Amino acid sequence: MKKDDIKNTIISATIGIIEESDGDIKNITARKIADKSGVALGLINYHFGSKENLISECCKLIISEMLLAFSPEHVDYMADDGLTDRERLISYARQTFDYIYMNPSIVKISIMSDLNDYNPDGNSAFTQKGFIMALRGDIPLRKKKLIAFLLASTMQTAFLAGDSAKLITGYDLKSKRERDAFIEETVNMLMADSERSIR
Repeated sequence: MKKDDIKNTIISATIGIIEESDGDIKNITARKIADKSGVALGLINYHFGSKENLISECCKLIISEMLLAFSPEHVDYMADDGLTDRERLISYARQTFDYIYMNPSIVKISIMSDLNDYNPDGNSAFTQKGFIMALRGDIPLRKKKLIAFLLASTMQTAFLAGDSAKLITGYDLKSKRERDAFIEETVNMLMADSERSIR
């Protein structure tokens, strides 16, 4: 097998194990990855440096593909789509939150990985950049970044709260209708000051 084929085989096997792990990284062992991919255990470290690096790379790959799917079909992100910044941000955030709840194992590992080593190339920062792209109005960039950071952080914390989220937020986030309402109210709160200062 070629080097790239081996890497792809390991990545594919790891993604399968991540999806079965219930978001618990302790359930993902290098031995399981090697067995599922049919490669020697040493090849995992050889190609990825560590099991943690491999898992992080897989999560980034999965989630970056998801985030790219939310992009407008046209190349010009600034082209008029008929939405206000508030409506566009709500749309992006709802799609992201739906993905989070449909893929809890992958997302939990990704969030925990980002929290352990927060950097501009992580999935959390990539999500924030997507939210910034939704804000096309005359909001200063610094404020756009803060809105995006607060929105992504709020969504991640609410998701990580698990069954306690309803008690903490007042919303049953396992329900699509309740998630949508949570996002709308959160965005409305975050955008209220920005829209007042533009007028």
